Amino acid sequence: MDILFTILALSSGYLFIFSFKNSLSEANFNTLRLLFLYHLVFGVYFCLAVQGDAIGYWREAKSMSQQDFLFSLTQSQGTYFIYALNYYPSKILGLSYFTGTMIYSVIGFIGLTYFYVNAISLIPNNPKFRNYYLFPLLFFLPNLHFWSCAVGKDTLLFFCIGLFVHGLIQPFKRMPLIVLALFLTYFIRPHMTLIMLLGFGIAYFSGKNISLFKRILFFTAMIGIAVAILPLVMKFSKIEEASLDAFDKFSQTKASVLGGAHTSSAIDISSYPFPLKIFTFLFRPLFFDINGIPSILASLENLLLLVLTFSIFRNKPVKSFRNAPFIIQGMVYFLFIGTLVFSQSLGNLGIMIRMRNMFLPGLIIFILWHFSYRENEQILDDEKL
Repeated sequence: MDILFTILALSSGYLFIFSFKNSLSEANFNTLRLLFLYHLVFGVYFCLAVQGDAIGYWREAKSMSQQDFLFSLTQSQGTYFIYALNYYPSKILGLSYFTGTMIYSVIGFIGLTYFYVNAISLIPNNPKFRNYYLFPLLFFLPNLHFWSCAVGKDTLLFFCIGLFVHGLIQPFKRMPLIVLALFLTYFIRPHMTLIMLLGFGIAYFSGKNISLFKRILFFTAMIGIAVAILPLVMKFSKIEEASLDAFDKFSQTKASVLGGAHTSSAIDISSYPFPLKIFTFLFRPLFFDINGIPSILASLENLLLLVLTFSIFRNKPVKSFRNAPFIIQGMVYFLFIGTLVFSQSLGNLGIMIRMRNMFLPGLIIFILWHFSYRENEQILDDEKL
């Protein structure tokens, strides 16, 4: 049974890649296939070498009763909802944790594929930095794959965000994808649903080349849904009232608890100034945080992102943002709001990296857009001379 479902999962991933064969160049299509193999390596490594929440999500599902399953599927959010999703493959089919990891790895890769394909369609040319092409290099960043292959919330959220972004490019045609993404995200982490709606709702309102009808329709719909689910998000997050004081109290408490945990990646951010909290969420661990091989890889990745981001801020980022397609603007707003929220409450570098991975594709795609836009601007300026 395990062999059959592992083969089915991997075959499904490969067939999904082939659905884009006619819309991609041969080079981009071959790179996508290479990314699939690269992603699966991280899935195998995570299954065999990393002991964490992922194995618990699979084992706990095996011990659920049918009553627990029905209650968790229909009445619960977060962890218990994940248990319910894993109930059928884990308990009923009796699949192993390895098979479960391969299934989740394929799901995560589908999300990554949507980001990859949309980056190609949205960005006019392959930009360079110091004579190095940034695409597809940035899609091989380790953490982009490491946290989107494991059994659990992070992989499913990564998939949902990719699905949501892909749906918004042609919203009327792909409305089922948008609804599915919002539905799953709401039951996995409802506050992520709120951040997605706010970020892309703002982008629809302010984006260029969008009809007035679409602006009003989608902005009203997204902000309306966000307002409607706000009380449920507050209840899930255990925030008593919608005020800055209540959120600040929640953030300080959360940061203190996580920062005081006895783990090698725990840090106390409660005394950090606001800019340092932002920096910590986006660009740490760095080399002064190294405590093992994974943190070395994360430090190299973060250093690259830091250098690229610093270069953007030195070179008219506002202008390139204003001229970006609305979907890229939405990913930037999504990144901005998510960073503001999570940077204030997470006091553990491991958890920060996991949460940042939800927003990392937006940062990557904006980096690609910015350098591409600036190169085109330079060409136009040279032609005028």
